[in-house]
Amino acid sequence: MNFNLDKSILILERTPVVLEQLLSGLPDDWTKNNEGGDTWSPYDVLGHLIHGERTDWMARLKIILNGSHETFPVFNRTAMFEESKGKSLGDLLTEFKSVRAENLKTLRSLGLTEKDFDRTGIHPKFGEVKLRQLLSTWTIHDLTHIAQIARVMAKQYKQEIGPWLEYMRLVQG
Repeated sequence: MNFNLDKSILILERTPVVLEQLLSGLPDDWTKNNEGGDTWSPYDVLGHLIHGERTDWMARLKIILNGSHETFPVFNRTAMFEESKGKSLGDLLTEFKSVRAENLKTLRSLGLTEKDFDRTGIHPKFGEVKLRQLLSTWTIHDLTHIAQIARVMAKQYKQEIGPWLEYMRLVQG
């Protein structure tokens, strides 16, 4: 499938609802546990998504549209550990829903054209990237983290499923 802004927005606008339905009201056993080591819990992923909404996707989009050719600021992938301190999961769900709605409202208001999607910016690691690539990545980023949350949650019962582990590829490994 080729990039299409309307199709991307269909995913981007659903992510807060999906996460709210999946996570709201669950005990910490489901939302604060991770896969061990330096892995992230669903709570951490939600904080990461919020940080991206505030500092990454729209900021980079604006740099591209301004045509400044400045390199994007490096994204702090772990800023959520500090930024989420003291916030409940409910707080994060509300914040994510709000900031995402604001970003999508702005995105829709820009009246982007096919020509705009080919405009470029400079990524600190990848070099020149197109706006269509940035927006496609934002969409896939959401889906990747939804899958990550599902995997982390599924692994909480990994030791309890006995012989069915053979069929549960999500929790293997």
